[in-house]
Amino acid sequence: MSSLRACEEQLLCSVCLEVFSEPVSTPCGHNFCKRCISQAWDNDACCKCPLCNRSYASRPELWVNALLCEMVSELSVEKSSRSTDVPEVLCDACSEPKLKALKSCLVCLSSFCERHLQPHLSAPSLKKHQLMEPLENLEDMLCPTHQRPLELFCSTDQSSVCLMCSVQEHKNHELLSLEEACESLPLAQEQSRHMVEQRRLKAQEIQHCLKLSETENQKEVASGLQAFTALIESAQRHRDLFLEQLQEKQRNNRKQAHELLHQLQQETCELERKLSLSTHPLHLLQRGPAPPPAGLKDWSSVSFEPQTCEGSAARALSELETSLSEELNKHLPEKNHLSRVQEFAVDVTLDPDTAHPKLALSEDLKQVHHTDVKREVPDSPQRFDAGVCVLRKQSFSSGKFYFEVQVKGSMEWDLGVTREFMSRKGLINMTPQNGYWCIWLRNQTHTWFLNQMHGDWYVAGTEPPVRLPLQRCPQKVGVFVDHGAGLVSFYDADSADLIYSFTGCCFRDKLVPLFSPSRFKKGTDSAPLVICSVETESGGN
Repeated sequence: MSSLRACEEQLLCSVCLEVFSEPVSTPCGHNFCKRCISQAWDNDACCKCPLCNRSYASRPELWVNALLCEMVSELSVEKSSRSTDVPEVLCDACSEPKLKALKSCLVCLSSFCERHLQPHLSAPSLKKHQLMEPLENLEDMLCPTHQRPLELFCSTDQSSVCLMCSVQEHKNHELLSLEEACESLPLAQEQSRHMVEQRRLKAQEIQHCLKLSETENQKEVASGLQAFTALIESAQRHRDLFLEQLQEKQRNNRKQAHELLHQLQQETCELERKLSLSTHPLHLLQRGPAPPPAGLKDWSSVSFEPQTCEGSAARALSELETSLSEELNKHLPEKNHLSRVQEFAVDVTLDPDTAHPKLALSEDLKQVHHTDVKREVPDSPQRFDAGVCVLRKQSFSSGKFYFEVQVKGSMEWDLGVTREFMSRKGLINMTPQNGYWCIWLRNQTHTWFLNQMHGDWYVAGTEPPVRLPLQRCPQKVGVFVDHGAGLVSFYDADSADLIYSFTGCCFRDKLVPLFSPSRFKKGTDSAPLVICSVETESGGN
């Protein structure tokens, strides 16, 4: 409780300057009373943090700070207990009305006021009695076995004892005076404070990881929506253009046909008019055969050939495919992103002390393959005994690092990173929840979540696992880790394509690269995993 009193100032809301009431946290990590921050945002057009002035486009969700709630509750209980008046101890020798007691006697098991205390201060036989500050329930201060004052503390049994206990039941035990025993309380309190601090830091770590995950999620949502919107708009533009082109062709066909029909109708009308002037035989003979009207077209050489629409849909879809491919390239990770992460290349050598007994390492500690022979090696806590894995010698606690591994010819493999202090004994479920960020290659039938896997499967070790639809089989895999950003990415080092990324990771320990080659099978020839030197654009390693 003293730790709470010491940090009471840290439990004050920066808005009302009072102890937190329903403490909540903003996305920027600051804490306020729920009522204070809600009123502040209700009165302002823009929601911003009163401490750091960070603004939010929309009103963010407030998170209940469970740790602060617990600390405020404990502080409230302590204050309540401190503010409660200690019951006044009255003199047992007084008649009504009783006066306030000045001292209590552990021998008489009574409390006395100033007047009735005088015999204990003057009479020789009473001077030997043990006096103390006035207390109620004096029986609790006596040994229940010997009815003597509890004057000592047994460290062995962690109990208060009397002098008779010290020479009988607690003989040869470690005994302390009550004052000496109280001196050890600060150590216990310090341990409690340390445990509170550990839990506070753990809560902050979890909140930080959650914020990283939410931030990464929001970025991915925004990026994905932008890409999908651009693709949909491109498809709509090509659809509209396709329809417009077909409609334009049909308008031209209709116009051409109408023009020809109009000319035919005019000439037909002119010919019919001449024929209708007279139908009497005498008149026809007197006029003789009438020549055809001047300007008539020879329709035998005229044909109507409408513009064809055949193949328009295929051409439009082909153009759409090209456009979508160009649009996708705008939103997919840049090919030169790999060259940027390669700048963080580190030298990687394998650690023989962690290698499974059936793994064989090259002399330069750059290659590893699985054998059918179990080596005689010390069974240390660092060594894998079931998982056929080996780790890098050095670990990483911060920053960024990158390395490349040749997997060409290896029928199966696992690559990635793991926490340095994860257990290496027994079967391992390689998931981020268990401290492993890996991808795998499997090339035979496996029972996997009631589904059958056949052929080559590249898999991300999530929970549940995710199959990776790769366009080509990588021959060399690059692994990039950004410790601060909580990112583990895998690349096809030859094509610079991104294979998969674990994002929003929470790295509580140091990280170390992990390698697991193809298992030995009779009649098969699987190549080893080879750690490669990284060639950067400048030509250096």
